[in-house]
Amino acid sequence: MLDLSNLTSERGRHIHPCKACVSTAMPLCHWPCSCYPNYSLDQTDDWMNEIYPMWVAAHGVMIVTPVNWYHASTGLKSMMDRLVCADGGNPDPTTTHGKKPDEAKALETGWDYPKHLSGRLFSIVVHGDVVGAEGLRRALSDWLTDMDLIPAGSMAEKDGYIGYNEPYASSHEALDHDEAFQKDVRSAAMTLARAVALSRHGKLSVPDEDFAARHIEVMRL
Repeated sequence: MLDLSNLTSERGRHIHPCKACVSTAMPLCHWPCSCYPNYSLDQTDDWMNEIYPMWVAAHGVMIVTPVNWYHASTGLKSMMDRLVCADGGNPDPTTTHGKKPDEAKALETGWDYPKHLSGRLFSIVVHGDVVGAEGLRRALSDWLTDMDLIPAGSMAEKDGYIGYNEPYASSHEALDHDEAFQKDVRSAAMTLARAVALSRHGKLSVPDEDFAARHIEVMRL
């Protein structure tokens, strides 16, 4: 269980900002991120050092999030930005001798953009109170599939509204009474769990799983 809201409630919790190394060259972005700690700027105790192993260890990932002002919450977006290294990041920092831009640029020709979280299944539940839930759910789905994670199924992706246009003060009461939305969340979780079980037993059929490898070969040719 990863509760990103702890960034606002626990002393010393930090997800430091992404430095956008990939904008210089993909091999300059290391997997996992090696930009921190930066003692000269007092940027230490980066929570991502614990979060990366959680993603690696997971067979399936379920994201449950509110909409914050039409977008992902600050904590979730911070983690997403720092997971850019999972989508093509360099697993061997010695090849760039740390952060040597010229060496990284030289490596980028022919770079195979490894998908470090490929094959994991995912489920998404997004809730809002007025607008934005569907847009964020689609954005999160696109982000995860871009990293080569696999949607667990149509029942695993849900968005909806709790206490639509009602006061924030009574939102918890609205959730307690919204049994339909609670059922949607349970369905999304169960769909993911079943998909993970099938996958671990080699029974999950992914129709396009061999197309990606073929596409890479065509691109190389």
